Amino acid sequence: MTVTINDVRAARDRIKGAVIDTPCLLSGTLSEITGARVVLKVENHQFTASFKERGALNKLLSLTEAERAAGVIAMSAGNHAQGVAYHAQRLGIPATIVMPRVTPFIKVEQTRHFAPRLEFEGDSLAEAEDFARALASQEGLTFVHPYDDDRIVAGQGTIALEMLEAHPDLDMLVVPVGGGGLIAGNAVAAKALRPEIEIVGVESETYPSMDDALHGRPTATGGPTMAEGIAVSRPGAANLAIVRELVSDIVVVPEADIERAALMLLEVEKTVVEGAGAAGLAALLHRPDRFAGRAVGLILSGGNIDARMLSSIVLRGLVREGRMMRVRVEITDAPGNLAQVAQIIGEAGANIVEVYHERAFSSLPIKSAALVVVVETRNATHGQDMLERLAAAGFPARPLDAAENI
Repeated sequence: MTVTINDVRAARDRIKGAVIDTPCLLSGTLSEITGARVVLKVENHQFTASFKERGALNKLLSLTEAERAAGVIAMSAGNHAQGVAYHAQRLGIPATIVMPRVTPFIKVEQTRHFAPRLEFEGDSLAEAEDFARALASQEGLTFVHPYDDDRIVAGQGTIALEMLEAHPDLDMLVVPVGGGGLIAGNAVAAKALRPEIEIVGVESETYPSMDDALHGRPTATGGPTMAEGIAVSRPGAANLAIVRELVSDIVVVPEADIERAALMLLEVEKTVVEGAGAAGLAALLHRPDRFAGRAVGLILSGGNIDARMLSSIVLRGLVREGRMMRVRVEITDAPGNLAQVAQIIGEAGANIVEVYHERAFSSLPIKSAALVVVVETRNATHGQDMLERLAAAGFPARPLDAAENI
């Protein structure tokens, strides 16, 4: 094993005071929902809203004076970029950041704030890495890898030191997995302090590269994911070896559970996380039997989520829970009927968000019309009560699913 507990402890001493020892909080509500005792390590509270600062700073502080003067280069989909750029600026080290062209705008703009040289290359981290390594060779820059580097791994492992100091009774850590730097560092630290603790990784079903590697399967990754922070097609070789030795298993979760977890953290804990940051909770929601009755530490690895995506998560969650409905109401095309429908919906305690009145593009008789009404309700039961009131008043109504036309 290339990284040891002494490396992690040295990293903690090195970065102390420049990286936040983030709160480690017990969530009573999430514990009740999941059946586990849930403790949250809120790394989305770091200055750049991600744990990546830890490894980045540890690496930068290990450079020689000549390496600092020449500058560094990193490839990243956003969080590592911000960590490198922020601390490089703070330390006076020239930084170049290579980002895939598909990097979310918020991560691009937040990285740009720290004034590095930005380059955009490739449609994946692998393609961005190839370009960054070539540029590093051409210009004599030190390459700062986001996960395949001992200094990076040791820096990330400082999270486990803090978690076990705050909650020494944790039975397991559940850790998002991309390239493996976060889980490798924390597995080394946690297992050294408490050999009986269990380490479980989490990957999105669109990028299960670590799970594939552990089971000797061909890597079949790719596709849209809201967890772009762990969308890695090839884990670090050294990290894979550590995971194979110290990690119990990898839970592969559907995108829908990541989305559900992000909304739950927003509503229950009032904390904003990106997809990768929600992966740990997604594992508990996807496999409650795996974690029931255990004291589980979750690392909320980052909070850099695009505002449009966050808005979509909220709206889609309201729809899934029956708190927002799209309802088709049949009415006679006569004066007053639209007002009557609106009155019934209001008296039921629901709130109309949108109304679409369709005559020409309807299969109903010519003297009838279809209303499509988007309505906010308290819950699915409340929505059903509203539908029954409409039907009792002579206005047949039914909910439309997401793909259904009127």
